[in-house]
Amino acid sequence: MSETKEEAQASHTRARTKGASMRFKGKTALVSGAGGPMGGAIANRLAAEGADLVLTDISTNRLNGVVEKLKKEFPETSVVAHRASVLLKAEVDELLAAAAARYQGIDILVNVVGGIRGDLAVPFMTMSEERWNETFEINLKGIFHLVRQVGQGMLARSYGRIVNISSVVYAGDIHQPEYGAAKAAVASITRSLALELAPHITVNCVAPGIIATSVLDRLDKKMLQSYLDRTPLRRLGKPEDIAAAVAFLSSDDAAFITGAILPVTGGIWPAL
Repeated sequence: MSETKEEAQASHTRARTKGASMRFKGKTALVSGAGGPMGGAIANRLAAEGADLVLTDISTNRLNGVVEKLKKEFPETSVVAHRASVLLKAEVDELLAAAAARYQGIDILVNVVGGIRGDLAVPFMTMSEERWNETFEINLKGIFHLVRQVGQGMLARSYGRIVNISSVVYAGDIHQPEYGAAKAAVASITRSLALELAPHITVNCVAPGIIATSVLDRLDKKMLQSYLDRTPLRRLGKPEDIAAAVAFLSSDDAAFITGAILPVTGGIWPAL
């Protein structure tokens, strides 16, 4: 009997992570936006290396799907899954209460929530104020709530790893001016927090390039080809590429790295 696509992917993941170090054994990681392809891949990678997990997403169905796959792949992994909008303080409070009922504290915080609603590319001169404000809220409000609350526990324990997700477009891009500005703000707050939360907490940022997810279905094909043509490695990124970078920055292998913006882009810089 031939493997299903899901079984083949699980076999590939097991082969890839077999023999991987258990860098996160005894550590608890909170991943926001865990129901999406990138958040799910990050959760999978951290679980593969021994982390206990707190996962949240605005979609219960997406979140349950990720948890189901994790339980099949890593049945020994402890997972707290809680549906929440991290843009709302009250829901973040409930999320962290659920985490506190299981774990002593959060060691690793990965802020994945972000993106753009509606059309992926809108010219600045015709953009609505609502879209501008909404894009900044989606990409920054979750970081505001989660770092302020999770960071308090990290400071009390004198240990923490925080990884934010920005984007290659933080360098400037003609197609997404509001998204680029919001992601530049993510990079900026990363550097500011790295200074404020030192010396026992590191704060870093991963800036993905074009990643192969369903979001690309909303991208104009000519625009996508333009990005590919300017990518030296000549392929789209995978969620697993981002997960590997996040795992590194979350680990003690990166203990002397803070305030860094790590591009995982295949070499592309949109403004250049």
